[in-house]
Amino acid sequence: MEIAVVILNWNGKALLEHFLPSVIANSHEADIYVVDNASTDDSVKFIKNHFPSVNIIRNKKNSGFAKGYNDALKQINADIFCLLNNDVEVSEGWLNPIISLFRSNSKTVVIQPKILNYHKKDYFEYAGAAGGFIDKYGYPYCRGRIFNTIEKDLGQYNDTSPIFWASGACFFIRSATFKSLGGFDESFFAHMEEIDLCWRIQNSGHDITYCSSSVVYHVGGATLNNLDPKKTFLNFRNSLYALAKNAKGTLICLIFPRLLLDGMAGLKFLLELKPKHTFAIIKAHFTFYVRLKQLMRQRRNSHTQIKYYKRPSIVIDYFIKRKKYYKSL
Repeated sequence: MEIAVVILNWNGKALLEHFLPSVIANSHEADIYVVDNASTDDSVKFIKNHFPSVNIIRNKKNSGFAKGYNDALKQINADIFCLLNNDVEVSEGWLNPIISLFRSNSKTVVIQPKILNYHKKDYFEYAGAAGGFIDKYGYPYCRGRIFNTIEKDLGQYNDTSPIFWASGACFFIRSATFKSLGGFDESFFAHMEEIDLCWRIQNSGHDITYCSSSVVYHVGGATLNNLDPKKTFLNFRNSLYALAKNAKGTLICLIFPRLLLDGMAGLKFLLELKPKHTFAIIKAHFTFYVRLKQLMRQRRNSHTQIKYYKRPSIVIDYFIKRKKYYKSL
């Protein structure tokens, strides 16, 4: 089983200098690639000088996470792709449980390890934690993280468990599956494209699994942090894209409640004196409606749609019913 660990980089020399050594030291079972998304720093020169064993793929421009990986993975031959953020520290033996799980279950096509916080290593990390789910209206949440409430790792998710989506921070996928589904939707640019891909995988009848015996530590927010309105725009817009493309049910019955819930989020940002985030949500909706016709065409061409949610509304659960932890849902 050939594994390629593929790290997408954009102006991340400092991150590569800090985190790439752990990947090299603990990934003898894999070939390692850095995909450079037209960095303007000297990332490529640095890799060539200090890590000659690492393969370099250079994209001609910064086309974001989705197209950046799509273009690069066409040039890599492997059975398994591991898409790894450049701000992730991996642990000793992290690949062995993943390899075993892929070998033992042919229906499993995507695996996520346990993702802990690099700075507080006894806590889960926001982007993925112990595996992701979505509610009826397309809002994502995780075992170990609901909105901004992040759990301490007390062994409560030390299992191998089916999940709905795996985090793009550390995302293992069979190459045949990635190629058969056309990879990431490049219109997403960045953020939540892995959720869209996982949704399409679920609709096609395959399994996505969380594996706690593989552990990585993620900084998070190294490219766009939660204070950046651009991240708010991408998250809200792309969540609407994924919902329209993939969700089972009558679309208007999903979009109208979602409009109301997003309006509440926009009002919350206003009350917190963050008007740029409110305008980012408004812009996300306008962009979504402009593209709705194309999204409906993608929806009609999709595979059989499954019931994709366990909770009708994680927003109501969290903000109204005050259910802050996954075990309370």
